Formats: sequence, C-alpha cells, structure tokens
Amino acid sequence: MTQLSPEVAARFARIALGHVTREYPHKLDHVMDDDGDVLPPRALHPVFFGSFDWHSCVHGWWTLLTLRRLFPTMEEAKAIDALAHTTFTAEKLGRELAYLKRPSARGFERPYGWGWLLYLHLEATRHADSPLAAALDPLARAFARRFGDYLDKLTYPITVGTHFNTAFALTLAHEWATVHEAPLAARIESWAQDAFGARTDYRGWEPGGDEFLSPALSAARLMHAALPAERFARWFDAFLPEGGWLDTALTPAFVSDRSDGKIAHLDGLNLSRAWCLRAVARSLPQARAAQLENLAQTHLAAALDHVAGDYMGEHWLASFALLVFLEG
Repeated sequence: MTQLSPEVAARFARIALGHVTREYPHKLDHVMDDDGDVLPPRALHPVFFGSFDWHSCVHGWWTLLTLRRLFPTMEEAKAIDALAHTTFTAEKLGRELAYLKRPSARGFERPYGWGWLLYLHLEATRHADSPLAAALDPLARAFARRFGDYLDKLTYPITVGTHFNTAFALTLAHEWATVHEAPLAARIESWAQDAFGARTDYRGWEPGGDEFLSPALSAARLMHAALPAERFARWFDAFLPEGGWLDTALTPAFVSDRSDGKIAHLDGLNLSRAWCLRAVARSLPQARAAQLENLAQTHLAAALDHVAGDYMGEHWLASFALLVFLEG
C-alpha cells in the first residue's frame, strides 16, 4: 500500500491551508428564523466558515492537525500553528456553540458534521503542547450528547452514500467515545449490532451517481469497531460472502466531471472504500485480507491524483485520502 510521504503530507497541508479560511463559494446548512439570520458564513461560523461548507472546514482542520502531529518539522506546521492560534479562540468557539443551541439548529450537520467534529477533538487531544483540545471540549461534548439523543430515536439506519449515512458518522464518533465517553461507545456498539447484525448476503446497487460513501462498506467499518475480531469475521463472511458483491461488483467508480460537485463525490467514494477495506481486512483470514488490501490499493490509486485540481473536490478530498494512509 502506498505510504504517506513527507512530500505528500506537505502537499495535503498546503491544500487544506488554502481552503479552511476561504469563505466563498459556500454552501450553508442554515435554517433562518427571521431576517436577522441572513448572515454570511464568517458571521454564523467564525471558526468553520471556509472550505465550501461547515463539515468540510471541520475535517480540513482535522487534516491540518493530523499532519502537524505526524510531520512536526515540516515547514507547513508553523503555518498550521499560527492559523490555529488565531482561529480557535474562546470567543469564536463560544459563538459556534451558541449557534448549535439555536432551536432551529437541531438538525444542523446531522450526523456527518457531528462525527467529524468529535474526530477533530480527538485529534486535538493528541497534541499535548496545544490548548486546542480544551478549547474544543465544550463543542465536542454538545455533539456527543446529540448523538446519544439521536440514537434513542433513530429506529432505522440511514444507508445512503452521502452525508446522511449513519454508519460513517458513528464510526468516527465511536473512536472518540472509546477515549472520552465509554457509555456512548457502548451505546453505539449496541445500536450498530441491532441495526446491522442480522443483515446477510449484501446485494445492493452501488455506486449511486453522487455517493462518496459505500453503504455496504460503511456498515462493515462500523461493525468492525463494534464487534470483537472473531465475531466480526463471521459477520463479514455472512454479509459479504465470497463470490458475492465484493468479487463481482466492487471496482473503482468512474468520475466523468470533477467540476460537478456531486459527481466529484465519486473520487471520495473510491477513497472511503479504500479506508473501509484496509480497516476491516485486519480482522479477516490472510487470503481474504489480501484480497481486500488489493481492492483498497486499486481504489486509492484511482483517486489519489485527483485530490487537487478543481475546488469541488479539492476542498475535502485530502481528508479522505489521509484516512486511508492512517490505516497503513
């Protein structure tokens, strides 16, 4: 599997530095209660106003902090530190939290942005020399509470391949919760097993034309987190049996127009598939694991050259590529 080199890391850092403070173009997830709510992104979200949309800015910052930790001596690390110092202030984060408390923001960024905010906070806790974790903690706790409340009433998983996908967000939230809130981690594990435990012989139609997540592999990635390795291997063999969908239908998606934001999602699909495949392979027998590793490499190779080039992909794809590298 291709490894994350210092050169690629620096390139990803420059890409993210170029968009986390780029306000426009911007797509808001914003419910307006009156004329006073007609405000620009930087007024509504003084921390996460860049990167085309709120959630992409959150995981753009996750990308920057992760690269800063992995490559602390790269030149871009200084720029990351300087920008973080002026961005993650108590006043600005307080306004982000105040926005979240608006009654009209009940469904704001649910669940994709929720998962990524917790993942950003988790990464911040790995920087002992930085105050970012403490600064982000109130916002992270607020989203964690929302996850708990949401799971209490979410009868069915949402299995589309876009931002509403339940399994992807819960995978990120579970990793945060195993460190910071064990009851939430246990709740996610229980919910995942109830939602996906009895599902077998997957025969879904993938990909959809605007998907950046695989419904099947996202569910498998979550179940990998929710089950011990031996139980997961049995579940995976029943869910994606040999000779089935993995063997007959899983090939990299073709992207016809990278200037079209929805179609550009398919580059992300190739990357997120690679991330899921690499993760679940660790708990499978050697022959099956090797098959999944090869599929992961093929999907990564199909997308890696397209992380930058058009802003419709450039504002977010490096984060998904980094997820794949971190599974190495």
